[in-house]
Amino acid sequence: MLLVVDANIIVGTLLREAGRTLVAERRLDLFICERAVEEALHELRKRGNAMVRQGRILPVQRDTMLELALSTLRRNIRIAPELVYLPVERQARQRIPRDPDDWPTVALALVLESGIWTEDNDFLGCGLPTWTTQTLHTHLTGGWVPT
Repeated sequence: MLLVVDANIIVGTLLREAGRTLVAERRLDLFICERAVEEALHELRKRGNAMVRQGRILPVQRDTMLELALSTLRRNIRIAPELVYLPVERQARQRIPRDPDDWPTVALALVLESGIWTEDNDFLGCGLPTWTTQTLHTHLTGGWVPT
């Protein structure tokens, strides 16, 4: 299954073992745009630092958690350079008016003719299939098959 991954999936999924397992699923062919990777890395570091400040984890645990997230991303998600999806920027921006900063994810999905894995409702109605983590997991475990 070919999907473009939104930044919020990286942040919300790769910090958990179950999420890393899902991202490593062999039936998934995952891509992400450069800009989404930058956003996700920033948010991962921010979230890890907040967990340390709150006393929920130690700095060494944060570092391990971040390294696991990054290594899972590098092994299982292909990063598409902006050059690949820039030609459809205008069309992508028209499809996601509520959050124009997300146009690269829509553009990459248009180029790849794929769906988008996201938890962000701003992608609803963009004319491309959207998958939440829950629906994707249900599909992969045999609980539901799209027609």
